[in-house]
Amino acid sequence: MRKRNDKGEVIRYKARFVAQGFTQRFGIDYTDTYSPVMDATSFRWLIHFTIQRSLHMRLMDVVIAYLYGDLDKDIYMKIPEELCNSMQLGKFRNPSIKLCKSLYGLKQAGRMWYQHLSQYLLSHGFKNDDICPCIFIKHYLKEFVIIAIYVDDLNIIGTSNAIEDVVAMLRCQFEMKDLGLTTFCLGLQIEHLSNGIHLHQSSDIHKILKWFSMYQAHFIRTLVVVRSLYPSRDPFQSRSSNKSALGPQYPYMVVVGALMYLANCTHPDILFAVNLLARYSHDPTRPH
Repeated sequence: MRKRNDKGEVIRYKARFVAQGFTQRFGIDYTDTYSPVMDATSFRWLIHFTIQRSLHMRLMDVVIAYLYGDLDKDIYMKIPEELCNSMQLGKFRNPSIKLCKSLYGLKQAGRMWYQHLSQYLLSHGFKNDDICPCIFIKHYLKEFVIIAIYVDDLNIIGTSNAIEDVVAMLRCQFEMKDLGLTTFCLGLQIEHLSNGIHLHQSSDIHKILKWFSMYQAHFIRTLVVVRSLYPSRDPFQSRSSNKSALGPQYPYMVVVGALMYLANCTHPDILFAVNLLARYSHDPTRPH
């Protein structure tokens, strides 16, 4: 958290508490909580566009982003005990404060941050639309710059001069960390090569294999077993009287969901097999 002294200098100190958002009541303390996040399809297209136009990609992280948002509801919070002692408020019974800014833990904190950031960008010449609310574009005379938002991470794409101007503009309003070239976002690993960009998800794949105890398994080139044209002989048929359904100890739907994200992002080669198995998420058997 931050405050300013008498000279206007910013003083930073650690925040040891967050708001207890689980006590908020819908319609009274909050309404909308959704905060737009860039999807993997749009991000892959931006990577392709970066390579095609020989642009630069830079990642900036906004420090304590949620504390910048303005609240849309009147919210009162009980003062934590340690802060109450430091402010010498022990003589008051159950002291509370009215929040002027958003705070981590509030249900609408992410949305308030997005609204504050979007208003700031729109006031400085950026444009976006309802189709891609998390992507902002600004045109210069011969250049342009794109900002793709992922919560408090800003992927800035454009020419080097345009990026420097935008970073300077953002630093006037927000405290930020410069993370350099974008190497990881939305579970996608990005390797910048001399002749392009290598996009993969090897880290997630290793996690999935370890999570489901398949790390030492042998690999095969065929993704699914050979299927019969006769429904009665199809190993992937629905459960019958002589087959028992998998119990809750088998996280079938979790496996399918994890593989579906890989298939949609960087591994379309497993898409058919994953979609086939997803048909039986409601009643899987051991062959599935």
